[in-house]
Amino acid sequence: MLKKRIIPCLDIKEGRTVKGVNFTDIRDAGDPIELAQKYVEQKADELVFLDITATIEKRKTFAELVEKIATAIRLPFTVGGGISSIDDAALLLNAGAGKVSINTAAFRDPDLISAIAKKFGSQRVTVAIDTRFDGRDWMVYINAGNTPTPLRTAEWAIWAEKQGAGEILLTSMDADGTKAGYSIEVTREVSKSVSIPVIASGGAGSMEHFREVFMETGCSAALAASIFHYGEVSIPALKEYLSEKGIAVQR
Repeated sequence: MLKKRIIPCLDIKEGRTVKGVNFTDIRDAGDPIELAQKYVEQKADELVFLDITATIEKRKTFAELVEKIATAIRLPFTVGGGISSIDDAALLLNAGAGKVSINTAAFRDPDLISAIAKKFGSQRVTVAIDTRFDGRDWMVYINAGNTPTPLRTAEWAIWAEKQGAGEILLTSMDADGTKAGYSIEVTREVSKSVSIPVIASGGAGSMEHFREVFMETGCSAALAASIFHYGEVSIPALKEYLSEKGIAVQR
């Protein structure tokens, strides 16, 4: 059995780590390098850094931060935000990122997924999907969650895998920042629909929420932010808890 991964996520805005609720109400959460070093000490399995206000002008600044992070820590990490071309991906991968995460650009140009996968390998391409329940189904949103699309979430995940994605980062906008638990239904559906790893994101508020998402869906990893950033849950304690519940985790 593959061991489940615990992944802290650091949303980056103007060089600082921030966190919001339902993609709004953003507040400061600390220095990204200091937080990253803390998570290395706590034995996180990976890290994700997302530049939530990425622009062409700021991308180079973000790449400089990625270089500093790669120098400061020895842990696999994924970066995303404003990646819309092979050159953008190359800039961040060459700066030290292990994987790049693409979201809106992948939706607008699915060929970008295959292009990056062919050049750097599928294992270095994560497709991030922001999803919200519309009363009938879970639908894909783009542009940092601001724009609805007519595409069902599971259908887009299947297409992304066919295009060469090596992993899906699935974020429930309904659950994001609420600490009410992961959105089990859509995580289960997407995990069953694809053969690549799925990272559950949005809603973690307790150790029980991690147990629930691992036991009730086929996700490979669970991502969280605020409960780690603000010290509400420590990764060593979480891994001990999950192990006691019979869930295989890296120790």
